[in-house]
Amino acid sequence: MSKESSRHGDITTSTYIDPGADTPEGYAISKKSRTLAREVVGNATVEDRIRQRCSIAVGDFAMAGLMRFSHDPVPAVLAALGSGAPIITDIRMVRIGIQKKGHSSEVLCALDYGADIAKEREITRSSAGFLALRDRLPGSIVVIGNAPSALLALCTMIRDGTRPAVVIGTPVGFVNAAESKEVLRTVAIPSISNEGTRGGTPVAVAALNECITIFIEGTRV
Repeated sequence: MSKESSRHGDITTSTYIDPGADTPEGYAISKKSRTLAREVVGNATVEDRIRQRCSIAVGDFAMAGLMRFSHDPVPAVLAALGSGAPIITDIRMVRIGIQKKGHSSEVLCALDYGADIAKEREITRSSAGFLALRDRLPGSIVVIGNAPSALLALCTMIRDGTRPAVVIGTPVGFVNAAESKEVLRTVAIPSISNEGTRGGTPVAVAALNECITIFIEGTRV
């Protein structure tokens, strides 16, 4: 059976919460979008919920069919959130978009670290940031929405023994974006990614925020 078909209790029912909707109008819009996405994408698994959220984020249901889930990533995210593991992002846009309510995980951005490494090695700031954060990576939730170079550097570190709890990797673009996600799917780590050149901050943020919503639902039971 596909690793994408895992089920997790009753968290795919018709009930709906949106921790990020702060007003009645915002919640109504969010709920209407989700109702439509459930009808189009399906609502049988937690992976379907992430497909829904990512499709809404980019305004295109084609995204649902591009999402890939390796090594049962949703339980890995939930366990990491439960332990208060850090969330490490590639760029500040991703960091800003991540839901801060309902969990105790610190959200860090790789761009805030490793400037000296980037200069010395003449590599991208995002890649250097992950190298600088090597000691914070074990057990962490990594979210990369824009930087293929950072994802490739991270995959190399994973193959060398660094073990984040889960990686959400959805870099966008025409240079190494699709390739970096293919590499991610070859490493033995729980991951959420997508096929092809599409992706970006909206997809990465949507995938993690849906997991955070699922985590909040679980803590309310």
